[in-house]
Amino acid sequence: MFEKEKEMVLEAAKKLDRYGLIALSGGNVSWRMSQDEILVTPSGMIYDDMVPEDVLVVDSAGTVVEGKRKVSVDTEALLYIFQHKPEVHAIIHTHQPYATGLGLVMDEIPCNLSTMANATEGPVAVAAYGDPGSLSMGVEAVRSLGDRLAVVLKHHGVIAVGRDLKQALYSCIYLEEAAKTVAVAMSTGRPMATMTEAQIKEAVAVFHRYGQTPEATQ
Repeated sequence: MFEKEKEMVLEAAKKLDRYGLIALSGGNVSWRMSQDEILVTPSGMIYDDMVPEDVLVVDSAGTVVEGKRKVSVDTEALLYIFQHKPEVHAIIHTHQPYATGLGLVMDEIPCNLSTMANATEGPVAVAAYGDPGSLSMGVEAVRSLGDRLAVVLKHHGVIAVGRDLKQALYSCIYLEEAAKTVAVAMSTGRPMATMTEAQIKEAVAVFHRYGQTPEATQ
């Protein structure tokens, strides 16, 4: 089941490596098809070695409905996020180095670029440490996400969320670009400019109009 959607999950996972957000088999991608059918990438597999059939279908309790691989060790945490964030339908977990690195010295990554405002919808909080592969990882992510589309997991990585895979993917990619910019600005030792709340809201509104509609491509 969900053959086309499994291909889309795998393509999204491969882009994480392409954009330098993971190494080897790090991170995971999950996508909610229905209340009781969630696609999740398997544990410990390099994405370039995977085929769509390696993507598993699990139910809301984490039981494998379809697939022969071992499910991601983060599945319990991912399901907790889905349960407590009903507006979220896709979750991407990465180990992206710049955003994760800033999380070691900051409690929040400031919104300093219009593209970050577009993609994360504001500053990104740094969550308290939760053990990888445990429920606490999901609990801390939900606690710190608020209405943003990404959160840094202290000492670990990033959780990006969205209404679909594209929104979650944009969130983690543009967060990393913004984190690089913050790191450069911090290296100068000079005060760092951030966007105003009004500027952030306008950038979010613009991004909602960004891109092609199905009608425009026909």
